[in-house]
Amino acid sequence: MVRVRRSGPLEGTVRVSGAKNSALKLMAAALLAPGRSVLHNVPRIADVTWMGELLERMGCTVVHEGATVSIDVPVDVVPEAPYELVERMRASIVVLGPLLGRLGEARVSVPGGDDFGHRPIDMHLKGLEELGATFTTSHGYIEARVDVLTGARVLLEFPSVGATENLLMASVLAKGTTVIDNAAREPEIADLASFLNRMGAVVAGAGTSTITVEGVERLDPVDYTVVADRIEAATYLAAVGIAGGEITIEGARADHMDMLLAKLGEMGIRVSPTADGLWVMAPQRLRSLDVSTLPYPGVATDYQPFVVAMLSVADGVGIVTENIFGGRFRTIDELLRMGADIRAEGHHVVIRGVEALSGAPVRAPDIRAGAALVVAGLAAEGETLVGDAHHVARGYEDLVGRLASLGADIAYA
Repeated sequence: MVRVRRSGPLEGTVRVSGAKNSALKLMAAALLAPGRSVLHNVPRIADVTWMGELLERMGCTVVHEGATVSIDVPVDVVPEAPYELVERMRASIVVLGPLLGRLGEARVSVPGGDDFGHRPIDMHLKGLEELGATFTTSHGYIEARVDVLTGARVLLEFPSVGATENLLMASVLAKGTTVIDNAAREPEIADLASFLNRMGAVVAGAGTSTITVEGVERLDPVDYTVVADRIEAATYLAAVGIAGGEITIEGARADHMDMLLAKLGEMGIRVSPTADGLWVMAPQRLRSLDVSTLPYPGVATDYQPFVVAMLSVADGVGIVTENIFGGRFRTIDELLRMGADIRAEGHHVVIRGVEALSGAPVRAPDIRAGAALVVAGLAAEGETLVGDAHHVARGYEDLVGRLASLGADIAYA
């Protein structure tokens, strides 16, 4: 449980970790090359630990040393991802692509993880079928087989990050050319492609809506540094937006958050790039505005809980439209307990900002919602107790300690 009291203005410097949403996929991609791959700038979080346990179950040796993770991949990988590990986090599904690409078979439990909306993996399977894979589902497992993956043009119905990642990792060892149209464009996709290219893959166009992959015979293990976590950076942006103050976020990439920074600018937050991050200053109270979540480069659905938290204490009325995952609005019930004035209408919420929230016991329903509730507590009179804080630990390395270093009145209860 995390205890938060009204705080601010914040001041100081905080450094963001490597991106959770990239590190997990790079760990899975290591399966493509026998030998020892080493990842640097890896966040020390529960999800990384669990992904390491999953790889160890497959026969790998995984060693965590601070922000460095080394992965020794055997020639004979066990191509199975069991239920008790996959149920913990949805990202586990990305082992499907590299297992099929390298071994031609995989047995992966139907994924679990955060429950904030219906997120079918049909696009993953349909895309891999275009490359020649066949699937059967029984007893809660997806079983996949292929003699030889063959390059093809795959058109995604939606720019799904997970489907793009699975297709990318499967196609690098396929025969011929694969073209992924309507691909996800997130920075984490570009980071994965960069990692694969370092291993010897031939991937072009990552970060655009069309990715082209020329299959190669083999890949080699490498050393690689994980890109900075833009969602963690957004968390600190929201914290200073709610509490006021002036901070520096080291490691943050402005070019990965263009649309979000534009919206925050409209709210009154001043942001300027530095040599190694962002300088941020916010007034004591923000201005309301309307925001819609969209696939990258739009405002990410992962940012939405933080935007709602900021608007709950901003001046005026704002509307947030969630176009990706409807279940993300589960944060609202907890903010209402804290005195927020929020009304939900389908996939829109209307937020009338209040002068201050009121501290209350709340529950973290998922990683980002939990962090948003912690941040909201900075603007709440009295004491806010955020329960189920283990969700937050899945995605953040010492969020409590880093906010405390900026002057927040926060601690584990």
